[in-house]
Amino acid sequence: MLRILLLVLALLTPIKAQAAETRLSEASARAFISRQEAAWNARDLRAFAATFTQDAVFIDQARNSNGGVTSNGSSTLAQATAQAARFFAKSRFQETGVVDSVAVAPDGRTANVAAQVTTRLETDGRPVRFLCAQRTQTLVLRGGRILSRGQTDTGIRCPR
Repeated sequence: MLRILLLVLALLTPIKAQAAETRLSEASARAFISRQEAAWNARDLRAFAATFTQDAVFIDQARNSNGGVTSNGSSTLAQATAQAARFFAKSRFQETGVVDSVAVAPDGRTANVAAQVTTRLETDGRPVRFLCAQRTQTLVLRGGRILSRGQTDTGIRCPR
């Protein structure tokens, strides 16, 4: 009877969704970015926030007409989470990202990721808009988990 009970418990124990990482790779970084985007599009703020380190910094800026960059400010993880909650409450959106490059450090502990992001945005009373950005993130390996130290979004004109 004890063996049957132990077998049932073993079958009911959740299987770990992802094995602990020992090194970052291009494939693991791309898979991380996909999971992050899926959490955002699902409006799962808890899952999205869990992809970042506690000291993550979010930088928002825009490419200006002279080719330079204009800063729109920065946020901590707590501030970015609060802003995202307000955004989720008033908008319907779908974000699609395309990773341009992944540069993994030789020690496999960090990786820089560059991506192009397009957001289809619907807000009550306004026509559908598309927002485009160049996004960079530095990924780190901590405790066998991949996390982002934050992200920098540089708003750009969407390609036509």
